[in-house]
Amino acid sequence: MASSTTKSAFWLGARHGLPFIFVVSPFGLLFGVVGTEAGLNIAEVMGFSVLVIAGASQFAALQLMTENAPTVIILATALAVNLRMAMYSASLTPHLGGAPLWQRALMAYFLVDQSYAVGIARFETHPGMPLAQKTAYFFGTITLVCPFWYTMTLIGALAGQQIPPEYALDFAVPITFLALIAPALRTLAHVAAAAVSVAVSLALAFVPYNGGLIVAALAAMMAGAQVELWMRGRQA
Repeated sequence: MASSTTKSAFWLGARHGLPFIFVVSPFGLLFGVVGTEAGLNIAEVMGFSVLVIAGASQFAALQLMTENAPTVIILATALAVNLRMAMYSASLTPHLGGAPLWQRALMAYFLVDQSYAVGIARFETHPGMPLAQKTAYFFGTITLVCPFWYTMTLIGALAGQQIPPEYALDFAVPITFLALIAPALRTLAHVAAAAVSVAVSLALAFVPYNGGLIVAALAAMMAGAQVELWMRGRQA
């Protein structure tokens, strides 16, 4: 009975993650095209998507590479863009932290915006789910998303410059983050972090090599944390 319930949780996660392939696919395709146009070979493009598996930081790093930015700037920018993964991990730890180490390692690798958005929504609305079901559900959410990301990146890399520019595949980038971020702005702390991030990014747009993005990410995290502390103080 428990095994059947775990399988059901896995396939439920797969169904909930299914709609994201329509966003991830053009995103991966776009990165494959942009990567080859930037001078990377297919192995290098795929290495980005398989080893880094973080679309936003991949685009940021690729842009800086084309500008011949220093390696330390490229790494720092990629890490700054991906700081949200640390917050995702902290948010999921109460739900998945009790899983075996090898499972947590796999979940850490497959932790992407889509798997987090679907997973945390499910776990918070169903707090009584056993750990085994939560783990199965999380793995279900990435069963289709990540293979489509790899596959479409490869197709984009193979297609390269053969895709006409008028198709404008770059529409997927802002749509992806709008779809994920907008529903997450549920508290004043979330809104404050987003507002500070936008304001600081715009104010420091003149900084070379997107250096303002690093400052904006740190400022947003501090602003959100401070507002969260202020809200808890008022409630106490």
